[in-house]
Amino acid sequence: MSDNEKETQVAEETEKTQATAETTNNDERRSRRGQRGEGRRGRNRDRREENRDEMLDRVVTINRVSKTHKGGRTFSFAALVVVGDGNGTVGVGYGKSREVPAAIAKGQLDAKKHMFTVPRIRGTVTHPVTGHDHAGTVMLRPAAPGTGVIAGGAVRAVMECAGITDVLTKSMGSATAVNVVRATVDALKQLEDPEEIAARRGMSVQEVTPDAMLRARAKGIAEAAKAREEAAAKAAAKDGE
Repeated sequence: MSDNEKETQVAEETEKTQATAETTNNDERRSRRGQRGEGRRGRNRDRREENRDEMLDRVVTINRVSKTHKGGRTFSFAALVVVGDGNGTVGVGYGKSREVPAAIAKGQLDAKKHMFTVPRIRGTVTHPVTGHDHAGTVMLRPAAPGTGVIAGGAVRAVMECAGITDVLTKSMGSATAVNVVRATVDALKQLEDPEEIAARRGMSVQEVTPDAMLRARAKGIAEAAKAREEAAAKAAAKDGE
């Protein structure tokens, strides 16, 4: 074999080695990028699943709507959905789509956009209140612990998602689910803390709040403080170990 042939063979082998190395490096880079992407997507997916598990949702009603065209009818669905964390935060949404699952999903997103905080004292409303929506009227009254939610289906869904466990309700006028739910939301948005009522009236909290409710509130605050102390003690014990 001549010197020129040897040089040509060495050059070809070098090019093959470089090409193989570049291919390997590219594959490793793609693999690392894929792992990083999957890691980020996996973490985001886990967070979404955790948030989904923490939220309560109730489908109050699903209406089928039809639209007549020259060529026939087109059917779609509208879902009224209530979403809340069961701890004083709730929202109501309305979603429309040609498929029921898509309508419910849109309703859930709409409800999460319109969430608000509900003042409570030991699982009940802070004072009597009445909400209105067109021809629908809903009255809410505080109830003693153990009473439960005395309400119909539409009002009950809102109460459960808001974390209200004891309440007396009455629905009057329109029985349409949309009107009843919106009237309930209107009533909840009118609720105020005892401090806000006392400040507006120029009175003390004791003068505007029943004694039983004040005692229940103090008991709830004491139980929450005790739970925090126990959690702190357990954390300190684990750190000591």
